[in-house]
Amino acid sequence: MITLGLTTWSEHQSLLGQVKPLELSQYAAFFPVVEVDTFFYALPTKETIQAWQAQVPTSFQFITKVPKIITGHQREVSSQAIKKSIVAYQEVLAPLKATKQIKAVLLQFPPYFHPQAKSWHYLRYLRQALGDLPLALELRHQSWYHGEMATRLVDFCRQQGFILVSAQESQTSGNSVPFNLEVTSSDLAILRLHGLNKAGWQNQGPDWRNQRTLYRYSPAEIKSLAQQVQNLTSKVREVCVIFNNNSGGDAADNALMLQKELGVEFANLAPMPPRQLDLF
Repeated sequence: MITLGLTTWSEHQSLLGQVKPLELSQYAAFFPVVEVDTFFYALPTKETIQAWQAQVPTSFQFITKVPKIITGHQREVSSQAIKKSIVAYQEVLAPLKATKQIKAVLLQFPPYFHPQAKSWHYLRYLRQALGDLPLALELRHQSWYHGEMATRLVDFCRQQGFILVSAQESQTSGNSVPFNLEVTSSDLAILRLHGLNKAGWQNQGPDWRNQRTLYRYSPAEIKSLAQQVQNLTSKVREVCVIFNNNSGGDAADNALMLQKELGVEFANLAPMPPRQLDLF
């Protein structure tokens, strides 16, 4: 099975040809999954999550990032603070867990999270602390993928029950990781596509985040991605592809291109809303 989705739902106005942000109910008419980074910055309330659920079919699923304190984006925090954040995160996710609408929990570590003894220990701790949640691991330092370390990482993820995310990004000498298509779970593989804007990826200015994902995949690149996705389907029950190249509003268009190239249809989507042009 192949599923496709985007990061956030509000930014993809091209789906309906409108100017105003999309509602989740509108997004859910096109894709069966969405990645939500809200949790990374601050936990939403249970009421907010229940409001999300009311807008989508029961089969719709969410990929939720963990709070940044858990993945070390906030430095100099106590172990007690981390434990407290983990407990609060699990409590907030309870409505999604109860309805089996969590596709994965994304642990996206910063580039300064290196493969050393304390890092392996911490990943084991998180696997235990987060219980039976499906954990997707995205590492952002190149040393995880060099030589024997890459083999050790794959073995570790398989043993500990982590889904090792395949992140596609522009390849640079110092601040990118390879598009590693290793499957570490028999249930799910996740591909996160950030675009291939090399100049943007090397940008260290204040607008670096937007520059990195300012990219539109070409038809030839989409065709190549489709083949890579198809090659994975024999190794895993589901391949989920998330487009994150949205600085220029290209993620939705590229996802639809890939869907067409793959020839996949999604069942049980939300009702199709009217396009903006149909209202006049």
